[in-house]
Amino acid sequence: MRHLELLKRFDGLRLAVIGDVMLDRFLWGRCDRISPEAPVPIVRLERETVKLGGAANVANNIRALGAAVSLFGVVGEDETAGTLKTLLAERGIDVAGLLPLAGRPTTLKTRIVAHHQQVVRTDVESDEKLPDAELDRLIAQLRAAGPYDGLVLSDYGKGVLAPQSLPRVIAWGRAAGTVVTVDPKNGDFSQYHGVTSLTPNQKEAGLACSTVIGDPETLDRVGRLLTERTGAEAVLVTRGEHGMALYERDGTVHHLPTEATEVYDVTGAGDTVIAAYTIALAAGATFLEAANLANHAAGLAVRELGTAAITAAQIAEAMSS
Repeated sequence: MRHLELLKRFDGLRLAVIGDVMLDRFLWGRCDRISPEAPVPIVRLERETVKLGGAANVANNIRALGAAVSLFGVVGEDETAGTLKTLLAERGIDVAGLLPLAGRPTTLKTRIVAHHQQVVRTDVESDEKLPDAELDRLIAQLRAAGPYDGLVLSDYGKGVLAPQSLPRVIAWGRAAGTVVTVDPKNGDFSQYHGVTSLTPNQKEAGLACSTVIGDPETLDRVGRLLTERTGAEAVLVTRGEHGMALYERDGTVHHLPTEATEVYDVTGAGDTVIAAYTIALAAGATFLEAANLANHAAGLAVRELGTAAITAAQIAEAMSS
């Protein structure tokens, strides 16, 4: 079958991810009472877990699917950076492209969870744009380590992917014949002009066009507009429980129903989508084939609490059942 042929090709591919790396920290416990000091729950902590987040989770998903992957971004000179690099190295992800910056914290998102319900989240981060000198170093490292079969731009608005860096990275990737995709977070999608494809969620797509998407007609109008505005070969709009919508440059439109049988947590689902979608395109899939693979991967990812890395074997099983 075609999807099995594509999945087998993943092992021989080499991809890169550049963007905003993060560490997701979970504090697990139980809540039996409300604080007498304020109307807030008291959570008795029992254990702690950490997972890769942001661009690091995209790289983790790509590695889990079988391809080699290098990660490029910035971290602080702190304990969080050490934990992040350890987790990446354990998974066989190249961390040579992570630049340490003094005075800038590694992005850390801490979630306190009681009885499997998130109570509160705290963020330690900086969204300042990188200084030009550091940006030049990062892009130089990316170029020196290439070429790649696929390049993912993982934009969480934390300063790595900015208007002054995006055109340089995109132009270099496309000139090298690399598949270049972006998971956008910024409302101005024109800055991503020239990428092969984008994977915004429905809310992000609507905001980029100053439009509230409330029906299929509006969705199709936004999808076509984004394809024109970005010059992309295709735009894949993820729609949660409504599945996905794929808009190709030639005007072809495909609506894919969700493959999720149950939804436990959508955290990191976008990372799973962009990873599976990009690696499939790098393997020679059509946009529709890549979207279908990504749709099945997302359906598996949302069954788990927190970010999850889906394997090619899991996708093969899901698509064969």
